[in-house]
Amino acid sequence: MFLTKECDYAIRVVRGLADENIKTTKTICENEQIPMPFAYKILKKLEIAGIISAHRGTNGGYRLAKKPDSVTLFDIVNTVDRNLFINECLRQGYTCPNNTDGKNCGVHREFCRLQSILIAALSEKTISDLI
Repeated sequence: MFLTKECDYAIRVVRGLADENIKTTKTICENEQIPMPFAYKILKKLEIAGIISAHRGTNGGYRLAKKPDSVTLFDIVNTVDRNLFINECLRQGYTCPNNTDGKNCGVHREFCRLQSILIAALSEKTISDLI
């Protein structure tokens, strides 16, 4: 499993706004090397989630809606990719042909353990840690 490019760019967008100043989409993209088409989609998701806020008008743009030390990597990743699993067998409703007698196979159990570690690691790191 890899974090998607969208997750990578979303983390970079939020990092680019960590100084809590209003920035235009163009400035964010230039500073963080993010393609504009990706940025608009990501900015909208982050705004809906309340991580950033949009400011309209001639001096408009985006700014971080929360303090950088309160936004975790998991908050961002979960906003843009709610289905972040290290293997498809962890998805709700997935039926694994290797399960027997109603029990998950050993591989599934290990993937669950690793998924928990990934979520914990992403949850403990904030944007402040990246600047």
